[in-house]
Amino acid sequence: MKTLIVVVAWCILFVLCWPLALLALVLWPIAWLLALPFRLIGITFSALFAFLQAVLFLPARVLGWRPAPARHAATA
Repeated sequence: MKTLIVVVAWCILFVLCWPLALLALVLWPIAWLLALPFRLIGITFSALFAFLQAVLFLPARVLGWRPAPARHAATA
């Protein structure tokens, strides 16, 4: 659904201002390549924090502690 919205928005932009739409079409892969290292750093830090959480909570889990099930705001 997200892809469809992007395509429709690009088509509207193409009709209204075709040079800007073509510029966006050319620059999008360049922007994606520039953002890729930051995404990889984010994935790495997310994995690091998950690992640290697992290591820090290991003694409690060995002793039998289990996290409480998440409560939904609608049922509370």
